[in-house]
Amino acid sequence: MKEETLKTTARIALGSALIFAGISHLTFARKDFRAQVPDWVPLKKDDTVVYSGIVEVVLGSAIALMPKKQRETVGTIAALFFTAVFPGNIAQFTRRRSAFGLNTDEKRFARLLFQPVLVWWAWRSTRK
Repeated sequence: MKEETLKTTARIALGSALIFAGISHLTFARKDFRAQVPDWVPLKKDDTVVYSGIVEVVLGSAIALMPKKQRETVGTIAALFFTAVFPGNIAQFTRRRSAFGLNTDEKRFARLLFQPVLVWWAWRSTRK
């Protein structure tokens, strides 16, 4: 498979996943996402989940649909977003909050290892 085709597929898949995650923030998984909001965030947990869901829908749409000229910028923003929400995964692990089937320390720890993959995915799929 050509590298450009692979990048396009990866970029659209990531955008679709972000859109799905954003919609789930706003609907059926809101309670689970509240478990990831660190206690130090100065907003209500539900508001944080809603705002991050909106950002994910917008960001996912931009990643999937953005013209070539702006893809690197959007990819950088997505990588920064994945980095910015990482404390939520850490909070879920350290506070032993069960959500999304992550009901053991091992599963919550494994989830921590996936965040750098998302950063890399956003970065790599949007580079020339």
